[in-house]
Amino acid sequence: MARDVIIFDTTLRDGEQAPGNAMSPEGKLRLARQLDALGVDVIEAGFPAASQGDLRGVQQVAETVRRPVIAALARCHDRDIAAAAEALQGAQRKRIHVFIATSDLHLEQKLRIDRAACIERVRAAVRQAKGFTPDVEFSAEDATRSDFDFLARVVLVAITEGATTINLPDTVGYTTPAEYAALFRTIRERVPEAANVVLSAHCHDDLGLAVANSLAAIEAGAGQVECTINGIGERAGNAALEEIVMAGRTRPQVVAFQCQVNPREIVRTSRMLSLEIGVFPQPNKAIVGRNAFAHEAGIHQHGMLQNGLTYEIIAPETVGAGGSSIVLGKHSGRHALERRYRELGYEPDATTLEQLYEAFTALADKKRQILDEDLLTLLHEGFHQAPEVYNLISLRVTCGTETATAEVRLAGPGFHERSASATGNGPIAAAFAAVGEALGRTIEVLDLSVQSVTPGRDSLGRVVLQVRIDGKSLSGHGASTDIVEAGARALVHALNKADHADGLETMALGSSYYWGV
Repeated sequence: MARDVIIFDTTLRDGEQAPGNAMSPEGKLRLARQLDALGVDVIEAGFPAASQGDLRGVQQVAETVRRPVIAALARCHDRDIAAAAEALQGAQRKRIHVFIATSDLHLEQKLRIDRAACIERVRAAVRQAKGFTPDVEFSAEDATRSDFDFLARVVLVAITEGATTINLPDTVGYTTPAEYAALFRTIRERVPEAANVVLSAHCHDDLGLAVANSLAAIEAGAGQVECTINGIGERAGNAALEEIVMAGRTRPQVVAFQCQVNPREIVRTSRMLSLEIGVFPQPNKAIVGRNAFAHEAGIHQHGMLQNGLTYEIIAPETVGAGGSSIVLGKHSGRHALERRYRELGYEPDATTLEQLYEAFTALADKKRQILDEDLLTLLHEGFHQAPEVYNLISLRVTCGTETATAEVRLAGPGFHERSASATGNGPIAAAFAAVGEALGRTIEVLDLSVQSVTPGRDSLGRVVLQVRIDGKSLSGHGASTDIVEAGARALVHALNKADHADGLETMALGSSYYWGV
């Protein structure tokens, strides 16, 4: 029977420690609320002794998010533990998480103390933390490179002083699944008292084994896994929460555990984190990557069109991904091409489809990805020279420590001037929101890149983007010495193409034939 496993999320603490991942107290609170909606059991909100900002961030989370346990990290120092206790005062359910290194390498080279001193620090720290809350976790940093006999002694001291969770972290991503499972079995054998506490796994991905090691620990009896959204964290990152959770749901006969995480909130949480820290997972990232449910190869596409189970072991809707995508590229086949034309409102016969496919494959050899506008170009000559229905007349943006706001004015031939204002998470997002508001169009940014066209401080910046506008994928580009203006002009360029495409489709569908070729 599958065991319940506690999901301990350390995105806001260990995840934030990676360069470029710093979060404001307000950002931490937004993410903590989403982690609550995701259903994690424990949220490690930060390291209060690190800074006043971190202390405030933990305080806000502790006072606001009520269902999960809120944990704060502390070294085995009086000051750290007092700071953690202060930050957690408002928590409904609180945990102090104390740690100290146990490997000889760390003791001698980093802490410069002997084993006896380490044991005394553990004893004093757990006892002090226990005075603030009954829920105390102890972590033996660098456990996987520690002497197992000494590690067992440290674990016994922590349990004797009242620790309720014992974490055996693979701090530097050194171990392998078989070794990590053996560590948990060894501690259970040498410390019988461990049967009365929760053993926890905390793995880093330096060898790409963090998730595999976490699953091995669960199999060996771990009752808690510590992980992060998108696998962010120190160096190569932590074990990815979404991968651990979905491994348990997808392979329950092999990975026998269950948890309270709501998988439909996974993609939403991933995207919220990415937008907050400005770091997005690589396209091929499992579960949450842009290509996780995308298919380009013709054989795969044909199988997917018949039955999604042929090439997807997880239904994208299960994790809140919306659906699979058939990406048109040089490996795509006729079935995928025909389906996309039908989705755009065209019904090619066999002869026409063959002609289109030949043109499509020739174009695909030159382009990395084929967009809807490319397909329309194959049908309607001159599509890329779409008339300028809309022009950007003015753009005013305010940004800084407050939420960014933007005001735009648009006009064009046969188009009455329109203006709108909007807010966004940054000046470009605000400008895009204002343009969409002015034109009443649904816009989703798929990709955006910024390039410096000319050298120097006053260089001309060029923005190239891909957007989905009312269901069609289109590109746009714009240039300016102001990169926000360049982005707005690129979006207007794409909107002009979208308007032109709508007109072409209306003409085609209203005529007695489908093709303007």
